[in-house]
Amino acid sequence: MAPHNMLKPSNNIQRTVSDISYEISKENIIVEDAGNKALPPISEVEDAKCECCGMSEECTTEYIERVRDKYLGKWVCGLCSEAVKEELEKNGGKKEEALNAHMSACVKFNKYGRAFPVLVQAQAMKEMLKKSKLDGRRAKSFNPRDTHNDNNKKGGLARSSSCIPQL
Repeated sequence: MAPHNMLKPSNNIQRTVSDISYEISKENIIVEDAGNKALPPISEVEDAKCECCGMSEECTTEYIERVRDKYLGKWVCGLCSEAVKEELEKNGGKKEEALNAHMSACVKFNKYGRAFPVLVQAQAMKEMLKKSKLDGRRAKSFNPRDTHNDNNKKGGLARSSSCIPQL
């Protein structure tokens, strides 16, 4: 006979299960289920070169066809497709014009930008200044010695460089 002080399994004692044993049992179930099903075919991957910027990506043939259908038969990388979307918003939704505008910008950049990056930066600054001048905006001077300051016309003490406000 069993001693009286031994606990029976039904006396609120529960068996613990570790996370690892749970994961192993779950994997066994997945492996058994996978044995019954055939694996999906592996898609062939090929290199596709962006017709705007020239970057290459590995893509499936289905994806390449979807992109070409979307962009008038031209393969466009993800970065250029976002730029074309921005151009679409600017010109009112004309996809062909947006694509041509982006492609011409890429051709222009690839022609000069990679060889002479400083010239491209200078040209961009020049265009920014032209736009701001045409818009009527002008950068205001923040020079403290500016003669257009109304404080200099008033009488009184000029502010010193001291950090004490009474001086």
